[in-house]
Amino acid sequence: MSSHIENIAELLQNNDYPKVEQIKELPSSGSDRIYFRVIFLDEVQNSILASFNPEISENIAHYSFTTHFRSKGLNVPEIYAKDSSYRYFLIQDLGNKPMLEELENLDEDEKLSIYKKVIDHLLKFQTEGINGLDLDVAYPVMEFGLDNIMWDLNYFKYYFVKPHNIAFNELQLENDFVTFANFLLEAKSEVFLYRDFQARNIMLVDNEPWFIDFQGGRKGPLQYDLVSLLYQAKANLGSIVRDELLEYYLNSLSKISKVDSKNFMKYYITFVYFRTMQVMGAYGFRGKVERKGHFLQSIPFVIKNLEELIKNHPLKIQIPELTKVFKQISNIKDYNQAVPETDKLLISINSFSYKKAGIPIDINGNGGGFIFDCRSLPNPGRYKELKDFTGLQTPVIEFLNKKKEMDNFLTNCFNLSKDSITNYLERGFGNLQINFGCTGGKHRSVYSAEWMSKKLNDYFKGKINIELRHLQIEKGI
Repeated sequence: MSSHIENIAELLQNNDYPKVEQIKELPSSGSDRIYFRVIFLDEVQNSILASFNPEISENIAHYSFTTHFRSKGLNVPEIYAKDSSYRYFLIQDLGNKPMLEELENLDEDEKLSIYKKVIDHLLKFQTEGINGLDLDVAYPVMEFGLDNIMWDLNYFKYYFVKPHNIAFNELQLENDFVTFANFLLEAKSEVFLYRDFQARNIMLVDNEPWFIDFQGGRKGPLQYDLVSLLYQAKANLGSIVRDELLEYYLNSLSKISKVDSKNFMKYYITFVYFRTMQVMGAYGFRGKVERKGHFLQSIPFVIKNLEELIKNHPLKIQIPELTKVFKQISNIKDYNQAVPETDKLLISINSFSYKKAGIPIDINGNGGGFIFDCRSLPNPGRYKELKDFTGLQTPVIEFLNKKKEMDNFLTNCFNLSKDSITNYLERGFGNLQINFGCTGGKHRSVYSAEWMSKKLNDYFKGKINIELRHLQIEKGI
């Protein structure tokens, strides 16, 4: 079976491209699509991207939409060639950095100017892009409707709510989902809905925005894409900037379309909640389930967005069970991890319960660190006089201090951790996680985490920062 690189090389050859210096796979994102950068020996020939996606129906939508949008003068990358299987494509290379990263180097006025340019382009996608667009090839659906709303709401339930142990009544939540969806469907669906219109899918080329990942688009309402842009979690736009850009959008829209701004605003905040839930589902799956770093890092931002929504824009429709879920999410503490000082290694030491919560999340995206299992050690919880105490309290500490098994276990844990920390310090790494788990997260793991924190502080003497957390105790056991 041929490799991706061999198939791309064949496609290049069939389309008379010059000799290749390198075909390099690029880091994966949130989809099954794989991208490669093709660099040529001939310096006159600019680099291009090659892509592979096994989902042919999605690729057909991408090809059709790209052809249409380019005919409308919209800034989408050109497709130079495709293979007969509709799985491999050669595409215009727009560079390495999405707009989200480029904005970090701009002042506030420059950022605002870029966002206004993006909004101008969004309006073109919505109002001009829909004209003549072949929606028969749209993937997976051609129009924003009840089915795809419910897909996203259940994605939110199964990949964010349940993995975070949020309590809810299944039937009542489903009823609230239906109420919520029916209200959204009252908004008119007459324009092109880009679906994932956010700064990660926008590239700046000579200070002009270009747009990627629109192949999931469909016919839909105006509000969704503007919300996706302004409430992107990691973009972290403040309410003042959001309000200014919302006003700019409505003023610009009024010049090209007879839209009732009051009717637009009637549904706007509900779409903000909906997009927030959709993003939470995606972040939960890609981050908490698949353990992908940048999705984990985005979760605190989207929780913050939800907190602000609950405080400043409570929903006017009656969805009591979903409201309870929102309030519980706003109180999630799993992502309250410290930011390390630039010159010190941050050691995150956690105690946790295997039974009640599972292995802690590493928000830094390293995918782990050390996980030490304390369940084979003597258990104070089996003694009536000790079970109501914790590993922070004297009776349990004195009990475990006397156990040789505990001393041997912790000595081994320390030696392993010490060697890694020494190596991390030499290499300039920023963080390391060390986790101790036991059945209930109350006795042995807590004692071990406390012991390790003191031992490492004594050994490294100011060269590291330690963040110590007892996750099950924080949750009230």
